[in-house]
Amino acid sequence: MIILGLNYYYHDSTACIVVNGELVAAIEEERLNRDKHTTVFPYMAIDRCLKIAKLSYSDIDHIAVSIKPTHNSGKKLRYWAFNIKSISILKSFVSTEIIHGLVKQKNFWNWYKKYFVSKKKGPKVHFIPHHNCHAPGSFFVSPFKEAALLGVDGSGEWATTWLGHGKGNEIAVLGESFIPHSLGSFYVAITYYCGFKPYYDEGKTMGLAPMGNPEVYKEDIAKLVRVDENGQLHFDLSYFNFQNLSLERLSPKFYEKFGQRRKPDEEFTQRHMDMAAAFQRVLEDRVLEICDVLYKKTKAEYLVVSGGVSLNSVMNGRIVRESKFKDIYVMPAAGDNGTAIGAAYYLYNGILKNPRNFVHLDPYVGTYYTNEEIESVLKGAKLNYEFIEDISEKAASLLEKGKIIGWFQGKMEIGPRALGNRSILANPCFPDMKDKINSEVKFREAYRPFAPSTILEAKNDYFDLEVEAPFMLKVCNVLKDKQRIIPAVTHVDGSARLQTVTRALNPRYYDLIKKLGEKTGVPVVLNTSFNIQGEPVVESPKDAIRCFYSTGLDDLLIGNYYLTK
Repeated sequence: MIILGLNYYYHDSTACIVVNGELVAAIEEERLNRDKHTTVFPYMAIDRCLKIAKLSYSDIDHIAVSIKPTHNSGKKLRYWAFNIKSISILKSFVSTEIIHGLVKQKNFWNWYKKYFVSKKKGPKVHFIPHHNCHAPGSFFVSPFKEAALLGVDGSGEWATTWLGHGKGNEIAVLGESFIPHSLGSFYVAITYYCGFKPYYDEGKTMGLAPMGNPEVYKEDIAKLVRVDENGQLHFDLSYFNFQNLSLERLSPKFYEKFGQRRKPDEEFTQRHMDMAAAFQRVLEDRVLEICDVLYKKTKAEYLVVSGGVSLNSVMNGRIVRESKFKDIYVMPAAGDNGTAIGAAYYLYNGILKNPRNFVHLDPYVGTYYTNEEIESVLKGAKLNYEFIEDISEKAASLLEKGKIIGWFQGKMEIGPRALGNRSILANPCFPDMKDKINSEVKFREAYRPFAPSTILEAKNDYFDLEVEAPFMLKVCNVLKDKQRIIPAVTHVDGSARLQTVTRALNPRYYDLIKKLGEKTGVPVVLNTSFNIQGEPVVESPKDAIRCFYSTGLDDLLIGNYYLTK
C-alpha cells in the first residue's frame, strides 16, 4: 500500500511517501523552491519524494491531505454570524476563510487531474481533519503504545488545542478549544509586539525571553488566559485583536497598559524583553495545566505533543521536568510540515486499521547526494577540493582549531532543526564563537543562542536532562560546572536546546563529536542550521556551495570532499 501524504493548506507545504507503513521519504517544499515557510502546493516535493521512493504517480493507492475544509464549518459560521461587526472584518473573513480555501482546493484538484485524469481512475483522496494529523498522527509513529495526546497551534479548521488519548490504533477525543481562544495566537501576538514577523519569527521570541525578567509582567499577563477543569482555554479578548483576523494583533487597551510595540528597526528595550519573558512563562504554565488535566483523564505514562506551539522547546523542557509524564514524544517536524506525515499515518493506522509497524525516530528522510554527484557539481563550478577518506576526523581537527565549518552529509533532515546532516558546526569551548557565527555567518541578532549536540553517552556529564533529545526539541540546563567550558552553547539563563546523538542513527556525525571529544576532552559541538537568516536550510550541493562562499564559514565538508577558503 502506497500513501502520498500532503500538507499545503496553511504553511510549510510538505509531501511524504509511506509504503506498507514505512516512511520512505518526506520533504518540505521550501527546501526545493527556496521560499522559507512556503504556502504553495508542494509540486516539487511530491516529485522528489516519488523519485526517492523509485515510484511513479500510477503507483499511488491513497492520498492523505492534512485538512478537511468542511470540518467545524458550523462553528465557524456561528462565530462570524455574531462577531462580524464591520465591513473590514467581513472582507477578512471572506478572504481568509472562503477564498483562501477555494483557491487551495482548486490547486489540489488541478494537480490531481493532471496526473490521474479522474477520481474514478486515480488514487482515493482522504481529507483528514487538521488536528487529527497533529497529535493522533504523531502518536501512530511514536514509540508509545499508549499516551496522552496534545495538539497546540494557532488554529486548524477552527480548533486551537486538541486533547486526546491514544491506545493501540484507537484514538479518543477528550476536548478541544476553538478560535479565538488560541495559545498559538497568544504567542504570535507577543512576537508582533517585540517587532518580529508573526507566524515566522516565534523562535526569535523564545530566544529573547531569557533576556528579560518574567516576574515584572507575569501577574498581569497571567490574567489574560486561563485553563478550566476540562483543559479548555479562555482568553480576555479585550486586550487582543487577532480574533478579528487583523494584522494588528493587539488592542488599544493592551498598548495603554503595557506600552507601544517595538518597531522592527528599533533597539530592544528592557520592557520588551520582560514582556517576552512573561508571555513565554505564561505559555509554559498554561500548557502544564493542560498536561495536568490530560494526566488526570488518561493516567497515561507518556505524552505526545504536536502543533506549531510544540516547537517551543523551552516549554517542552518544562513538561519533561515538571509534568507527571515520564517522557514526551515530539515529532522532528512537529508543526504543519509534519501533518503530511500525520495525515498518512492517521489514514494508514487510524482509518484503514493497519497494524502499527513504524516508529519515526529517524529524521533523515530527505534527499541524498552521492560523492559522484557532489564531485560533478564541484568540477562544474571549477572549485579546488580534496577527497578525504575519514571526513569525521578531518572535521574534528578543524573544529579543534576553532574553525567554523559547513557540514553536508547523508540524507537531509525533516523539520526546522538541523540535526547533523545539513549543519553549520563549531567548537563550543571558544567564548566568542556565538557572537562570531551570529555576525559573520548567520547574519542575525546577537542574542540568538545556538544548540549543542553531544553523544548520548556524554549527556549526563554536561546537561541536566534525564531523557533523550534526538530532535533538539527539549531545552534543559547546562550543568553549572560545565557552563564555563561550553559557553558558546549556554544561553544567558544557563539553558541549552540539546540534541543527543547515537552512532546507530547517525554514525558519521557521532564519530565527529566523539573524535572532537578525544582531542579536546569535550564531546560537544555547536550545531546550527546550514543557512543564513531568512533562507531555508540548504538542500543541494549547489545550495551548500553558495552559502559557503557568501558567508564567513571557514571550511566546507560535503560528502567526502573538503573545501577551504
